Amino acid sequence: MEEQSEVGAVQQVTRLPVGLIAGTTYPLRALFFLKQTPQLWGFVVIPILVNLVIGVALYFGLLFPGWQFIQQWGSGLPTWSSQWIATLPPWLNHLLIWLPTVASVMDDILRWLLAIVLLITLGLLLVQFGAIFGAPWYGSLAEQIEKQQMGSLPSGKPTLIRALQDIGRAITFQLKKLGVMVLGALLLFLIGWMPFGSAIASIGWIGLGAILVCLDFLDPPLERRRFSFRRKLGIVGRTLPASASFGLACLGLVSIPLLNLLAVPVCVIAGTLFCCDRVLPDEEM
Repeated sequence: MEEQSEVGAVQQVTRLPVGLIAGTTYPLRALFFLKQTPQLWGFVVIPILVNLVIGVALYFGLLFPGWQFIQQWGSGLPTWSSQWIATLPPWLNHLLIWLPTVASVMDDILRWLLAIVLLITLGLLLVQFGAIFGAPWYGSLAEQIEKQQMGSLPSGKPTLIRALQDIGRAITFQLKKLGVMVLGALLLFLIGWMPFGSAIASIGWIGLGAILVCLDFLDPPLERRRFSFRRKLGIVGRTLPASASFGLACLGLVSIPLLNLLAVPVCVIAGTLFCCDRVLPDEEM
């Protein structure tokens, strides 16, 4: 009884702090955890090298052309507003003389929102390709952390049939996640045609990206227990608002060029710690 009460007390402490700030602390906690357990570096170095190769390909293939497009892009708002004002009576023209300036500011804001969407898209691509090519190391990394935090791992003998099932489940997970992204992107595309829709759609992209990276970085411990995709989505919802702030923090890290090459392994550690603290104790009760 004393042991169980001690374990419960420890779990209660690990759930602090509560609220929106909780999830943002896990990447930092992951760095401290990695510093305290240097034996895990063997599972981190190779994925970083893999991310470096993928990152170079993405930067030269998408980032630089995309950035040039954004610099040359214009919404036409300043020109349209100036032409429209010129058609108005002089007294009304004088009252609306400020409109081209506001339109120019809006044009700059939209350009920066497009830049944010570009960085988020590249970050999501880096996570996806990095997760695929670095899967063996990330799986072992999460396994070691979970064993240390939880004391044991789910039982299950590795067999050829189970390995084939795992491959099928991994493909299905990626396809369902792709379905969520396509549906979300279609909805945001339609919203983008509404008045001020570009700003709303850009914010929506941030939220969608946070959900996707949250699913990715929480997945190793959940997949080890063979949870369904719907159950994984439900876990993201049940752990709100901590899961939201965790997803946003990880999305921010993987969206920063160069830093994201190092951020993906850190976020894998953070996601495993998040699961050990806030998900598995409730799911396995």
